[in-house]
Amino acid sequence: MLLVIGSSGQHYREYLLESAARKAPLWLLDGVESTWQKPYVQGTTVVPLLDRRRLIPNQELLVETAVELAIQHPVDGVWTYDETLVVSTANIAEVLGVPGLGSEGVQNCRNKHRNRMALTAAGLPQPRFAYVTDAAEARKAAEHIGYPVVVKPRGAGASIGVVRAQSPDEIEHAFAVAEEGSFGGAKAYEGGALVEEMVFGPEISIDAAVHRGEYLPFCLARKVVGMEPYFEEIGHVVDAEDPLWDDKELRHVLEEGHRAAGVRDGITHTEVKLTDRGPVIVEINARIGGDLIPYLGKLATGVDPAYVAVDLARDIRPDLTRTRQAVFGIRFLYPPRDGRIREVRLPGKDQVPGLFKAVQVVPDGTELRLPPRGFLSRYAFVICRAGSPADCQAALDQAAAQTVVELDPLDD
Repeated sequence: MLLVIGSSGQHYREYLLESAARKAPLWLLDGVESTWQKPYVQGTTVVPLLDRRRLIPNQELLVETAVELAIQHPVDGVWTYDETLVVSTANIAEVLGVPGLGSEGVQNCRNKHRNRMALTAAGLPQPRFAYVTDAAEARKAAEHIGYPVVVKPRGAGASIGVVRAQSPDEIEHAFAVAEEGSFGGAKAYEGGALVEEMVFGPEISIDAAVHRGEYLPFCLARKVVGMEPYFEEIGHVVDAEDPLWDDKELRHVLEEGHRAAGVRDGITHTEVKLTDRGPVIVEINARIGGDLIPYLGKLATGVDPAYVAVDLARDIRPDLTRTRQAVFGIRFLYPPRDGRIREVRLPGKDQVPGLFKAVQVVPDGTELRLPPRGFLSRYAFVICRAGSPADCQAALDQAAAQTVVELDPLDD
């Protein structure tokens, strides 16, 4: 039995459970009774994943529950794809004596300040940085580093609370946004922020297997960000034949970065900027990528990320042979202004050549606010296939243009 900790949102994670269920029998530890998850799991144990009063994972309760389950149903692996539960999952793996990234390695990724410190100790390329606890410290750090700077929370994901400051006039606002963003995640990372050098160049993400410390990349995506000065991730493109697969310098930086973080067995998601001084590590995350990036990788390369995860959880070196050579991309659609969704009309495949899928991700009536009042305010996404990355971006542009959203303005 493979124990899965948390199931997250259906639109973004169902593909993982569906595939994993074909590879191994699954048992789910989740905060609510299963609905859409039912076809993929042998059973569900409902347990409060988070302490609602303190907004932190129920570490001891989760470990105790996992141990009880392991007595009833022999567990040969444990896995999560939920950012908030990676530390708990690492602890469960250690108690059960099954493979995992390791509690120390996970903490070195989950806490972005610790991540920076580990990379610094290894002498690896990354932005200059400082951890600050108030706006005055942020101003001093930015003056030392040099504008522009990026200010971000220590423990948030998906670019929540990340903002650029161009000058001293903007640093106080940037710190306020980043600090506020820190209170939407784990208690251990609340308050304060990282002030970092703004590095320039295309941004990529790499999902990789780590098996007994060996770094094995399997999905490489080109990222598109928008809504400056914020860093909303509005799209990704995966090309199975991306020339970066053969970039030895990039591979070296990634391998050494993971060695510095001390991760052992599992999947990581690393973000890298391709700068004029070479690849620079933005961050290493102790879980598989979000935003359906690994799903794009599966479509483009044939490598199923859920199969990879199941193998790693069972101490099996995964087969990462690419069996497809395609280009797939995704575009997330945001409202033009703050508003309440009245209606969304999505394009059909007959309207956009290369359109693979178009999905509304929030129900009508949902209130969406753009940064800094809200983050990840997406109402839909479109996925396209094309013969090249440029053609894929063009198809995504066309699909986005064919999508219609009607809003009611918000009073506040």
